[in-house]
Amino acid sequence: MKPQTIEAYHAVQAPGDKAIMDLLRAQIDTGLPEAEAKMWHAHPVWFLDGNPIVGYSKLKTCVRLMFWSGQGFDAPGLRKTGTFKAAEARFTDVGQIDAQTLQAWLHDSRRVQWDYKNIYKTKGRLERLF
Repeated sequence: MKPQTIEAYHAVQAPGDKAIMDLLRAQIDTGLPEAEAKMWHAHPVWFLDGNPIVGYSKLKTCVRLMFWSGQGFDAPGLRKTGTFKAAEARFTDVGQIDAQTLQAWLHDSRRVQWDYKNIYKTKGRLERLF
């Protein structure tokens, strides 16, 4: 059975991955206090006005932090991922997370948003919100 809460998701991770996720969650909650955090497609994701902004997931070799609109951010350090506007960072150790860089990404995530919430209505075409 898939974890139904972020706490349950963290609880089933290996200690090193859990430490990464705990730090990411604390930083995201601090940087986006108005965001709604929930499990979405079996992973922790934060939303602003129903639009997915940031989330993370456990991959085989790392924890992936993904920003849905990250390709448009000014702060460096994210890599393009997928076919839309997303960008990611991958971590294998909690010491790799730079809080200042992460906060810059979170700041950019408010300023640069594509409308993923309505992607089905627009038949896969993304529209810029901010």
